[in-house]
Parts: sequence; structure tokens; C-alpha cells
Amino acid sequence: MEKDKESQLNVRSATGQDVNEGMSTETELSIHPSTEGKIRDLRWWIQIVIYTILVLGGQSSGTLLGRLYFAKGGKSIWLSTVLQLIGFPMLIPFYYVLPSIKDQANDDYRANRPSAIKLAMVFLTLGLLIAAECVLYSIGLQNLPVSTYSLICASQLAFNAIFAFFLNAQKFTPYILNSLVLLTISSALLVFENDSSNSKDESKRKYAIGFICTVGASAGFSLVLSLTQFTFQRVLKTRSFIAILDMIIYPSLIASLATIVGLFASGQWRTIGMEMEAFKLGKVSYIMTLIWIAISWMVFSIGATGLIVQISSLFSNVISTLGLPLIPVLAVMFFHEKMDGIKAVAMLLAIWGFVSYTYQHYLDAKKEKVGNHHYHMGSAPKASNNHA
Repeated sequence: MEKDKESQLNVRSATGQDVNEGMSTETELSIHPSTEGKIRDLRWWIQIVIYTILVLGGQSSGTLLGRLYFAKGGKSIWLSTVLQLIGFPMLIPFYYVLPSIKDQANDDYRANRPSAIKLAMVFLTLGLLIAAECVLYSIGLQNLPVSTYSLICASQLAFNAIFAFFLNAQKFTPYILNSLVLLTISSALLVFENDSSNSKDESKRKYAIGFICTVGASAGFSLVLSLTQFTFQRVLKTRSFIAILDMIIYPSLIASLATIVGLFASGQWRTIGMEMEAFKLGKVSYIMTLIWIAISWMVFSIGATGLIVQISSLFSNVISTLGLPLIPVLAVMFFHEKMDGIKAVAMLLAIWGFVSYTYQHYLDAKKEKVGNHHYHMGSAPKASNNHA
């Protein structure tokens, strides 16, 4: 009898253990992935918010400081271009910090880097394109008023839509198209706003040069964004932070060397001392302006590349275009320009366009989450039945 009781207890214990193991398995399949997914979604949104702030802050401060440089006595196109690129050494210390942090994506990228020749061709192509684009932007910023400059820069969305369609297989939904239209109109409205007093003094020749160069720069910027996304998808095949650093530092190094050669070849380096002496805000302000221009554009590059990696080149461009109407608003605060109804409407349209695009990504994330939920709900019972 005692043996029978012991055997019954053992059977019950084994059965209980079996049931518990089945429940544990089911829990792991149905609850744990959901919790992990929520944490992953939260981290993703935090990254997107940080990258967006970097793009808007870097672009706005970089553009305003660039205008300040030219408005207060700066004249060197090549120096202005070098400043947009020379801030990349700030990121080099991260190469020595990251190895101490365990990250499987970074380890995989280090172990499976593409060939040196392939990477060199990618970095060289992107670097030269970035250098050319930044030169054209500097010429446009020097020769055009802020409102016209912002209007033309909005054309980068149209260029990016074309490049993203062919290079990145970008799909267009009604919400994305609505966002593109609203953001383009938002920046286009600024052409009807009366800009600074010197806008009437712009010669037709300077206006034509500035217009052509800014359109070319917008096309170049959009091409660089799409090629960057293409490189991450087809060449690097990773989203690791080390890969992001490589895609910022090495093309920036190539672009910086190219523009420094242009600075010395043009002879504009000889006038830097005279510019500093004649700068209306003083020598210290001249130096600080140059330093913060470099920092601002490097911050922008980090944010833009991060958005490309996490979402797409088109989304990165949408965020960049969202910042264009912010520039005249910030100019009201710092340069005491007048705020009128057109600027206010442009700002509202920009926000509307941004919300429209963000809502599309919310729908995509929700659809993906529902699909994952159905997958886990369907797989859990099968695992339990097999275990039994």
C-alpha cells in the first residue's frame, strides 16, 4: 500500500511537473515575446525621437549660424563648406568606447565587414557627392534670402521620392503622399513672405546662381540619403552603431579633404585672418561661430543617418524638410525678424505633414504587432500539444 501511494505521488508529481512545464512553455511563447516586443518598440521610438531632435536642432542652428557668418562679414564659400564637414573627429572616441559594450550587432559587423575595396569605393563616392552638395548649399545660402532658400530646399523631397522609388523600393501610401504635399507647400509658402531688407538688392545674376546651386544641392542631398540607405541594405546589411559611425566618419573624411583642397586651391584661406579682424561681432564670436557651425552640422549628420537606418531615407528627408519652416521662426527669435501670417501657416502645415507621415508609421507598427500576436497565439497551443 505504501508503495502504491508512493507511486501515485510520483505520478502526480510528474504530471504536475509536466503541466507546469507546458504552462511555462506556453507562457514563454505567448507572454514573453509580447513583453519583449513592447520594450523593443519603446526603445525604437526613443531612438527616433532622439534622432529627430538631432536633425531639427542641428539643421536649424547650422543654417542660422551659416547665415550669421555671411551676414556679419564672412565671405569664404570654401570655409563655409569645410565647416559643414569637419566635425567628424568628435565621433572617433566612440570607436574606443563601444568595444567595451557587449552588442551582438556590432560584433557581427566587425566579423563580417565587406571587403576593403568595396568599402573604399562606397566611402569615396559618398564623400565626393557630399562635398559637391555642401559647396552648392554654401553658394545658395550666400546668394539667396532665407525664405527663397527654404523654398528651394523643399524640392529635396521630390528628388528623394524619385531616388527612393528606384533605389530603395519606397512604397507610397495616401498618408505619405499627403505628408509630402503638405511639407512642400509649407516651404513653398515662404517665398511669398517678405524677407530681410537686402532681398530687393539681390542682383539677377546672384539670384540665378543661388537658385541653380540650391536646386543642385537639394538633388545631391536626396541622392546621398538614398545611396546611404541602399548601402546599409545591400552592402553593410546591418544597423549596428559601428556601421553608422563608419558611414558618417569615412565619407566626411573624404569630403573634408576634398573641400580643404578647394579652400587652398582657391586662395580663400589667405583671407581668413582679414575676415576675423573685420567680423562685426568680434574675433571671439568669429571663432565660436565657426566651431558651432561644425558641431551643428555633425549633430545633423548623426540624426539623419540614424533615421535612415531605423526607417528610410525619405523619412529622414521629411524630418529635414519639417525643419525648414522652423528656420524663419527661429530667425524671428534670434535676428528679430517680423513674424507674419504666412510663416505661421507654413509652420502649421509642416506639423500637419509630419503628423501624417508619423501616423502612417504608427499604422504599420500596429499592423506588424497584430501579425506577431496572431503568430504567437497560433504557435503556443501547438507547442503545448506536442509537449503533452
